[in-house]
Amino acid sequence: MKDTSTGRLYGVGLGPGDPDLMTLRAVRAIGEADVIAYHSARHGRSIARSIAAAHLRPDHIEEPLVYPVTTETTDHPGGYRGALEEFYEKAAARLAAHLDAGRTVAVLAEGDPMFYGSYMHMHKRLADRYATDVIPGVTSVSAAAARLGTPLVEGEEILTILPGTLPEEELTARLAATDTAVVMKLGRTFPAVRGAFEASGRLAEARYVERATMAGERTGDLADIDPASVPYFSVAVLPSRIDAPRPSGRPGSGEVAVVGTGPAGPLWLTPETRGALAAADALVGYTTYLDRVPVRPGQARHGSDNKVESERAEFALDLARRGHRVAVVSGGDPGVFAMATAVLEVASQEEYAEIPVRVLPGVTAANAAAARAGAPLGHDYATISLSDRLKPWEVIAERLRAAASADLVLALYNPGSKSRTWQVAKARDLLLEHRSPDTPVVLARDVGGPTESVRTVRLADVDPAEVDMRTLLIVGSSQTRWVRRGESGSSIVWTPRRYPEPAEPSA
Repeated sequence: MKDTSTGRLYGVGLGPGDPDLMTLRAVRAIGEADVIAYHSARHGRSIARSIAAAHLRPDHIEEPLVYPVTTETTDHPGGYRGALEEFYEKAAARLAAHLDAGRTVAVLAEGDPMFYGSYMHMHKRLADRYATDVIPGVTSVSAAAARLGTPLVEGEEILTILPGTLPEEELTARLAATDTAVVMKLGRTFPAVRGAFEASGRLAEARYVERATMAGERTGDLADIDPASVPYFSVAVLPSRIDAPRPSGRPGSGEVAVVGTGPAGPLWLTPETRGALAAADALVGYTTYLDRVPVRPGQARHGSDNKVESERAEFALDLARRGHRVAVVSGGDPGVFAMATAVLEVASQEEYAEIPVRVLPGVTAANAAAARAGAPLGHDYATISLSDRLKPWEVIAERLRAAASADLVLALYNPGSKSRTWQVAKARDLLLEHRSPDTPVVLARDVGGPTESVRTVRLADVDPAEVDMRTLLIVGSSQTRWVRRGESGSSIVWTPRRYPEPAEPSA
C-alpha cells in the first residue's frame, strides 16, 4: 500500500536531447522536486542532467546514480546481471530514504521513462510503495523520424522496434517481416545490425540517425556509415514504404519471388514471406490467395483463375523482365502441388534465363493438418494428389498401391471437387486392400480458416460425401496410433518414430 504521508516519486521524461523538447510538465516536476536523481557512467557525466541543467536549482539535492559497470566485465559473483541488480537495489534504497523523509524525488530519464529507460528499474522497486507520477517524453524514435524528414509509419503499416543486441539472425527475420522498423542500441552492435539489414534485403531502404536533436547530430544512408564511427546514441531506421520510390520498369532490376502463404491467414506466414510480399511492387496469383495478402499502396495486384498457372507464371516473368519486383502468391507451400513448378518451368525458357527467381517455402496443408491432429506424419510418409486433371487415374492408383504396400502414411491432396466425385471412394477401396479397416484417417478441412474441421475416422468409415476440394486426408500406416485422452475424450493421432524390428527367423 502506498504511504500518502511520504514524498512523491516522479519519473521525468526529458526527450531526445534538445532541452527545448522537454515538456512543460517535465519542467514543472523538476521545479517541484526536492531531490534530482540521474544515472551516469563512472566518469560522472550524465546526459540526462545536461538536458535538464537549466532547470536545476542550487538548493536541489542531487543524487547521481553511478553504474558500477556499463559494457565491461565484472568480478561480481552474480556476473554482469548480478552487479546491475545489486546497483538497482541500492539506488532504490537511497531514493526510498528521501521519500520516507517526505521529500519529492524526480528521476531524470532521456527520452521516455518507460521506453528502454533506466528509470523503470526504480519504478518497479518503488512505485508500489510511494505516490508516483510518470511524465512521458519524446522518444528517440520520434526524434529520428523528425530529423530524417521522412514518415516513419503510415496507414496500415506495422512499426517494429528492435534492440540491436538481438542475435543477427533474429534481427534479419524481424526486419524481413515488418513494414517499418527502428533498431536501437547500436555502437558495438552496428556490424551485426548492418548485416541483418543486408541479409533481409532492406539495406538500400535503411537510414541512420546519430544523436538526434543534440550537438553532433548526423544522418545518412545506413549503407554508407563507417562501423567504427557509430556511438551508442544512434538508431537505424526503415521509414514508411508508402509513397517511397518503387521500381517503375527498369530492365535488369526485376525479380520473381514465389511465396507460400500457408493454408490460411496471416498467422501462417513466415517472416521471409512477409518481407517478400511487402517489398514487391506487383502481386500475381489466384484471386483467392491474393485476398489473403493485405493491400498496400503502390502495389499492383493481378488476380486470375486457378486453372491458368502457366499463363500466370509467364505474366509474372514478363513483369520482372520489365524491371518489377514480383511476388507470385501461392497457397500452402509453393513447391507442393502449387505455383513454384509452373514458374520454374516457364523460367527455364531461354528468354527468361536472366531473371532471378526465388522460391520461398510456406506451411503446406499436410503439415498444418498433421499438427492439428497430433503427429501422424511422425515417420515416413508419401504425398499424393488425387486430382486426375494433370495425370491419369491409372498413375494415381499405381502410386497409391505402391505407397500402401510399403506401409507409408499417406497425405492425400485434392481429393474431390464438384466435377470429381468418385476418386475418394476409389482410393478408400484400394487402400483397404492393404490396410486394416480400423486404420485412422484424419479428415482436415479448411485448416486455419473460419470453417476449420479436423476429425479422425476409421478407414472403412470414410464417407466421400464429407470430402471436398478444401479437405486433406491423412491415412495412417499399420503403426499409427489413435488415442483418446482424459475425461474429455479428445483424440490424438500419432505415428511412432521407431518401426518394429523384423522377427527373428525360427530355428
